[in-house]
Amino acid sequence: MRPVSRRTFAAAALSVLTMLPEASAAHGRQQPQPQPQSQPAAGPGRGGAVGGEMRGVWVASVGNRDWPSAPGLSATRQRAELIAHLDTAVRRRLNTVILQVRPTADALWPSPHEPWSQYLTGTQGRDPGWDPLGTAVEEAHARGLELHAWFNPYRVAPHADPGRLVASHPARRNPDWVVPYAGRLYYNPGLPEVRAFVREAMLDAVRRYPVDAVHFDDYFYPYPVAGQTFDDTAAHDAHGGGFPTRAAWRRDNIDRLVRETAAGIKDIRPGTRFGISPFGVWRNAGTDPLGSDTTAGVQTYDDLYADTRRWARENWIDYICPQLYWNIGFAAADYAKLLPWWAEVVRGSGTRLYVGEALYKAGDPAQPAAWQDPAELSRHLTLAARHPEARGHVYFAAREVADDPVGAMARVVADHYGRPADPPA
Repeated sequence: MRPVSRRTFAAAALSVLTMLPEASAAHGRQQPQPQPQSQPAAGPGRGGAVGGEMRGVWVASVGNRDWPSAPGLSATRQRAELIAHLDTAVRRRLNTVILQVRPTADALWPSPHEPWSQYLTGTQGRDPGWDPLGTAVEEAHARGLELHAWFNPYRVAPHADPGRLVASHPARRNPDWVVPYAGRLYYNPGLPEVRAFVREAMLDAVRRYPVDAVHFDDYFYPYPVAGQTFDDTAAHDAHGGGFPTRAAWRRDNIDRLVRETAAGIKDIRPGTRFGISPFGVWRNAGTDPLGSDTTAGVQTYDDLYADTRRWARENWIDYICPQLYWNIGFAAADYAKLLPWWAEVVRGSGTRLYVGEALYKAGDPAQPAAWQDPAELSRHLTLAARHPEARGHVYFAAREVADDPVGAMARVVADHYGRPADPPA
């Protein structure tokens, strides 16, 4: 879902982000399960006098970005690192952890559908000897934190060789489900059987665990790469006859996944929410008068076939957390212009707006001058406070929340998080 550092998949997206070489591409932003219950088992209240607001952090497992810090660590070490991230969230007066539990068509819980993630043991399918998602839910709730389970629906592998997948992998058993694209493997969103499978694989975690929310990031159809074609012609021939264009058919495929996932969550565990964190630009105003005053090189509607504005306005999801990973004044995608645009999108919809924040950019010498100022991120929260639709912020990502190399997170806490706050009701 974001910058290069954020994902092993960043390179593909970066090649087309002409306006922002490190935007959403980094969002590598991407595990066991008991009996369903009427409400998720929320943790105890934090006791803060501040009303409910989202103060979240993404914990990315893809590529061992945030956690575990390396593949093949002992179960004891993995658990200790996870607990440390939860404790850091409490120390920073955050209230929500968004943990990536299905990074590449695999699982950080004992799934009956997909193999154990290679990011745990270094070998796909190898049991790590403990239950990461079950532990995360229990330990987060014990600290008064919400635990949102973060899934990537269609990414299969950061390489294009099916033979490198474990022999039992569904992508090997069903090779016709898979599309190689730009050196990577993806499930084909145009196949109804794929959509049914990935939905069931993700909802398995909701059945087993009292997660507070299901969370998708920005990866639907893959980010476009110049000179590459996502070959879904056979699927389109079989299933796209009723649509005026292939693009309209692709958008309908993603719309169906969103609606069906939302319905499944409500059926299995009422009260568990569903949120999506898309790339921050739906469409540029130059493309569509309803779009934002931006000149982004990527538009989710046209390039990822994700009609994020519709999902929010029609309340298909409980919250939307656009990745507004640009500084105030950035010419192609100004935070100060995108924030009010998204506020208008959700106004009156019932969909909550949380803002995805690029903590990883703070102090990075490769970023624009604004990001060299540790106060840039704090200014985002000051600006957002003028828009009542903005109900909080989520930070990419856990490593930077912990290390805080230039003190940008400490500045946010000092300026805006003087007291703990309960998560949004």
